[in-house]
Amino acid sequence: MLLLDYNTELQAVRHDESRGRYDLGLILAAVALASLGVVMVASSSIAIADGQHVGSFYYLERHLVFLALGITACVVMARIELAWLERHALFLLLCGIILLLLVFLPIIGVRINGARRWIRLGLIGFQTVEAVKLILVVYMSSYLVRHRDNVQSSLFGVIKPLGIAAILVVLLLAQPDFGSAMLLMAVTVGMVWLGGASARHLALLGTACVPLLAGVAMSQDYRVKRLTSFLDPWADPFKDGFQLTQALIAIGRGEWLGVGLGGSVQKLFYLPEAHTDFILAVIAEELGLAGILLVLALFAWLVGRGFVLGLRAVEQNQRFAGYCAFGVALTIALQAMVSIGVNLGVLPTKGLTLPLISSGGSSVMMTCAAVGVLIRVSYEVSRAQDAMMRAIAAQQLMEAPA
Repeated sequence: MLLLDYNTELQAVRHDESRGRYDLGLILAAVALASLGVVMVASSSIAIADGQHVGSFYYLERHLVFLALGITACVVMARIELAWLERHALFLLLCGIILLLLVFLPIIGVRINGARRWIRLGLIGFQTVEAVKLILVVYMSSYLVRHRDNVQSSLFGVIKPLGIAAILVVLLLAQPDFGSAMLLMAVTVGMVWLGGASARHLALLGTACVPLLAGVAMSQDYRVKRLTSFLDPWADPFKDGFQLTQALIAIGRGEWLGVGLGGSVQKLFYLPEAHTDFILAVIAEELGLAGILLVLALFAWLVGRGFVLGLRAVEQNQRFAGYCAFGVALTIALQAMVSIGVNLGVLPTKGLTLPLISSGGSSVMMTCAAVGVLIRVSYEVSRAQDAMMRAIAAQQLMEAPA
């Protein structure tokens, strides 16, 4: 009843008369993570760039370019009305499917290490799944708003959004990109559950899908080798277990406070992908346990603000904004958890970067865009709060005795 009264009063208050505010805590968390990323990319990539004879600061300069593009994307997304995203959600989903198909075109798609995950955009390559992550969040948010009753009450209402995500997963497995495929499916399941789906329905579907996912995971030799090397990396420390053993050595050398910024030995051609997938191992070696705790605290701050904003939006009956906040927070949280877990040896190796910190090009840019959506949610939530307060004040003024 309170929500109905609030919505009725809110209609009398124009948006341009209400003052929205951007969440400063959210912005500071993102800036802190990005700043740490710049420092650590510089530290971890100089030796690699020297060895490739591309200039000592090649990867740092590249990272800064994509970060600048990401900040621009963040500002743009922070200024786009969420209502516009909701109206164009289906069109954006179709664009995402087209992006995933473009990687298979001989002229546009780029094959690297046997995988087709990139398209060529002039002088740079773009990993299309990074845009699809945000597109899926927007579409699922729109779907949950339009079909909330079906999702909450029927099994078929849960199957439909998971089926849409399955289409994207199939395209990703064809590239192949198993890690991103599982991330998208996990985000979808999380959003559907937060949208009110029955845990019993999700458990039923999960039970049916686990054997299928296990079969896909075991269908390729390199995936099986990753699993076996994860279980016992020291059994073959110079081949299949090389990445993980070098990461564990780096983490062990860091101890409590690290060996000092720039002092990592493992990044000197021992630890593969030191500036991308395994940048947390370099952080652990140079900054120690304190550095890892700092990273965890910053991600907890960013993701926590995202969930708080989502809850506030849902309480104000701004469900699309709330689901967008949930989806972005889930995506960042799950990707960070997988990347950290891989570096610490508690998860099998996946090609997922650490959001906002790793040198990842399109990953950095699209994560910034996703943060822009969160910032927009904070603006619209505070704007609605201001409108409600104005409406209450106006009503009290009208009811006051002359």
